[in-house]
Amino acid sequence: MEIKPGQIYKHFKGDTYKILSLAKHTETEEWMIIYERQTDIVHTGWRVWARPENMFFEYIEKDGYNGPRFEYISG
Repeated sequence: MEIKPGQIYKHFKGDTYKILSLAKHTETEEWMIIYERQTDIVHTGWRVWARPENMFFEYIEKDGYNGPRFEYISG
C-alpha cells in the first residue's frame, strides 16, 4: 500500500494516527513517516511522531500481540 498524507492508521495499542508527511533521513536517506496522534495525548504529552517506514509497517510480537504495528483504517 502506498502511504499518503491524510491516511488514518490504528496502532496495535489502540491509538489512532493521521499521516502528515513522508521525509528522508539526512544521513541514511531512509524514508521516515511523520504522523500525528488523533486520540488523547495526556499519557505522553507528544502529538507528532516520526518512525522509519520499515518499522511502521513491520509485524511485531509484544505483550501477547502478534500482528502489524499499524493497521490502515481510512483515507
